[in-house]
Amino acid sequence: MFFLTIGVIILIVGFAINTPSLQFSRFSRPLKVVGIILIAIGLAFSTVKQIDAGRVGVQSLFGNVQEGTLTSGLNFVNPLVEVTEFDTRTQNYTMSGVHDEGKQAGDDAIRVLSSDGLEVVIDLTVLYRVQPDQAPTILKKIGANYEDVIVRPITRTRIRDIAAYYEAVALYSTKRDEFQGKIFKAIEVDFKTRGLVLEQLLVRNINLPESVKKTIESKINAEQEAQKMQFVLQKEKQEAERKRVEAQGISDYQRIITTTLTDKQLQYEMIKAQKEIATSPNTKIIIMGGKGNTPMILNDK
Repeated sequence: MFFLTIGVIILIVGFAINTPSLQFSRFSRPLKVVGIILIAIGLAFSTVKQIDAGRVGVQSLFGNVQEGTLTSGLNFVNPLVEVTEFDTRTQNYTMSGVHDEGKQAGDDAIRVLSSDGLEVVIDLTVLYRVQPDQAPTILKKIGANYEDVIVRPITRTRIRDIAAYYEAVALYSTKRDEFQGKIFKAIEVDFKTRGLVLEQLLVRNINLPESVKKTIESKINAEQEAQKMQFVLQKEKQEAERKRVEAQGISDYQRIITTTLTDKQLQYEMIKAQKEIATSPNTKIIIMGGKGNTPMILNDK
């Protein structure tokens, strides 16, 4: 468009000075030639539009948005149309309380009121994309700044609406996944009616008031201590049961020995033990004492 505009201006100047009485009339013909060349170059550039990969182009002529889109690659268009490009790849919009982490500088976290009246601060990332065939409708009804018009306000509004049904502690712990699922479904419907596809919703962080945090931490510590004590008691019970079984075994053993052991058996066991001692390399002579006939065992070495 730049070459076309410059070419037209130079061509007009060339015709304007095409008067023999003017001192610069001799430059009229060269200016006309240059103007025509620039116009030709401008027309060539204006009729060919390159669309990068992952994007589509929407044509508008004098404010009238045309149906259909220009796909990636080279496209021949009317040199008078204006082409607006839309990114159809996955985009993310982050709202965070950390400086320069989100789309907007500064603290851009979402502050909501829970059902118990506490303020909860939420960091969130929205992953979405533009439906290629809906790009003309988006340009016509919303505009190219759909992030500020649709993505940001709808996301923040839905989160505030749904968070009002949950207690602050539930959002922080047990109901977090359920909360995220409900937000996703609500925003997905709103996006779809406006030509956007919600791919994923990431609740990155949920911050509670400091007093609530301390209460939760105290409760968690108390539960952990209770679980620890329960484990210790269980272990002690097991140890007591082990000792009881061991004592019962010893008692049963002693009872069996007491009722079945005789004098002859004792004498037999004693002889066996003495024989083993006698066969030891360090034993020379063993003299056994006791009642009755006492045997004498001599080493045969």
